[in-house]
Amino acid sequence: MAIWYKKSMALSLLFAIAFGLCFFFTSAELQRFEHPTKSDGSLSFLVLGDWGRRGAFNQSQVAYQMGRIGGKLDIDFVVSTGDNFYDNGLTGEEDTAFEESFSRIYRAKSLQKQWYSVLGNHDYRGNAEAQLSPLLRKIDSRWLCLRSFIVNSELAEILFVDTTPFVKAYFTESEGHTYDWRGIHSRKAYTANLLKDVESVLKESTAKWKIVVGHHAIRSVGHHGDTKELKTRLLPILQANNVDFYMNGHDHCLEHISDTDSPIQFLTSGAGSKAWRGDIKGHNKEGLNFFYDGQGFMSVQLTQMDAEIVFYDVFGKILHRLSTRKHLHSSI
Repeated sequence: MAIWYKKSMALSLLFAIAFGLCFFFTSAELQRFEHPTKSDGSLSFLVLGDWGRRGAFNQSQVAYQMGRIGGKLDIDFVVSTGDNFYDNGLTGEEDTAFEESFSRIYRAKSLQKQWYSVLGNHDYRGNAEAQLSPLLRKIDSRWLCLRSFIVNSELAEILFVDTTPFVKAYFTESEGHTYDWRGIHSRKAYTANLLKDVESVLKESTAKWKIVVGHHAIRSVGHHGDTKELKTRLLPILQANNVDFYMNGHDHCLEHISDTDSPIQFLTSGAGSKAWRGDIKGHNKEGLNFFYDGQGFMSVQLTQMDAEIVFYDVFGKILHRLSTRKHLHSSI
């Protein structure tokens, strides 16, 4: 009887461990958030990056124009491409920079919508976990920041990707900076698993428009230039799965580059506050359609057949427009 009991307990323990592992791997899948389209089936949103400076470096002026344009377009939400709080992220969940750089800056009625955010390299220099904390949502319910996740509206599927851990230099050449790598025990395993998730999500997506958002550029003629790790590892997956747009920040500018090997359009919106005037790389300008080295932001309007991307400066002036029709050629 005792032997049977011990065997039974051992089997129960093995089952519990197996079930626990199964639950762990299931729960590790990317979180998905459903965001409905408007009643006419369209979707519109703003894209902003590299912004949190307590209103300085024209952050407040950009926010004002965002509110004005956001009202005109009746936006559904806002996308942040990372580097949400300068210079070194948040110190913790109670850091006043959250309200001073976010809640008190983006106060326009049209901006009181959900904000979907990813982390940038400057965010990893602080307490990265703080930006992911549900406690911030209690302070400001608009805030939603995760490492990687999906926003689905049926019309469009937007995949947010945590790009900072892909960049090897942050691990080997930190230049005196300290990065918060909690939750990323192995860079190699973390990025490999994330790429598998990205590929799976994009393959299974039936959305009309496939959009990927990350902090780092795949292609850029700005200060940082192309991100070689993303060109090598992420770009082939996007090309193979009919992604329409890759949106990013990191370079403090606005730019539009067309991929020469696929229909992907690379769109940089990293000009939410401090910009780098005159900082443009002279090499690899292939596919470059537009570059602006001042502050501003971007709007996106989607329907079943059409997409319109517009870049604005700090005064709300239209700088560049990209109009694309599904199954037809794009006009720039």
